[in-house]
Amino acid sequence: MTLGKRLFDLISATAVLLLVWPVIAWIAFHIWRQKDGPIFYVSERMKTPNKAMQLLKFRTMADRPRAASGVTGGDKSAEITALGARLRKHRLDELPQLWNIIRGDLSLVGPRPPLRDYVERFPALYGEVLQSRPGVTGLATLIYHEQEAKLLEACNTADETDTVYSRRCIPAKARLDLIYQRNFRACLDYWIIWHTLRKLFTGRAITGKKNRD
Repeated sequence: MTLGKRLFDLISATAVLLLVWPVIAWIAFHIWRQKDGPIFYVSERMKTPNKAMQLLKFRTMADRPRAASGVTGGDKSAEITALGARLRKHRLDELPQLWNIIRGDLSLVGPRPPLRDYVERFPALYGEVLQSRPGVTGLATLIYHEQEAKLLEACNTADETDTVYSRRCIPAKARLDLIYQRNFRACLDYWIIWHTLRKLFTGRAITGKKNRD
């Protein structure tokens, strides 16, 4: 990571945190009042092929062991709370990751941080992908997120979710992450951030077509 990219991340994350802290407080209060588990969900993810980090999210699922493990597919849809579904729709569950950016675990833009299990199963692939610092959003997130969600939503068991994610989602996202890595420029980061915000607030992807949640 360049010094300029790190400074941009630090300044941007701090500014956004100061701006949206009332929203963060509101969400935290409403999760707390449900009285069915912790406010935050902490997940081990890999920052590099050999170094783990603790990724922060607002908890969006019932506090059960099955809900806390693996990739989220259709087999876990019943575990998502009503508030959690609304947070996920607009990716507000990821606001606590501003703290991960400030800590230096994440960048604003980069590949999404993978679970340890997948890094150990695909070491060559993630050895390349994780040469870039993981991010909150990225080229793969922007382009492939809807397709991934549709594929995983159709899965009815944990094994089916794992198979689909391993065979279809990981290779597709890795290709996009490596395109980003080979073509990195500050202007590309700005483009990804702009279109990510546009997609979140207007529901329109970069193609201009209406997104389907």
